[in-house]
Amino acid sequence: MYAVIQTGGKQYRVEEGSTLKIEKLELGAGDVVEFDKVLMIQTDDETKIGLPFIEGGKVTATVMSQGRHKKIKIIKFRRRKHHMKQMGHRQYYTEVQITGISA
Repeated sequence: MYAVIQTGGKQYRVEEGSTLKIEKLELGAGDVVEFDKVLMIQTDDETKIGLPFIEGGKVTATVMSQGRHKKIKIIKFRRRKHHMKQMGHRQYYTEVQITGISA
């Protein structure tokens, strides 16, 4: 059984027990979060697809930790102009573990 949820402007395919890193949520470790924007639920015998979301569909998860991804480097370079600009960025994330899927 799996579901497709939407959070932080992105869509994720989740299963019970899976761990994923999503856009930062203002929650502490151990808190429970419910995702109600469920786009699709696949069980062994049927598939439910929402228009755009499934009525009453819910995915629950537990917050494991907060963190930041690895640094990415942004380099702007203009050849023959003696111009180079370097920047870095680290995106915040929330790591959650899926505990339940209900339709």
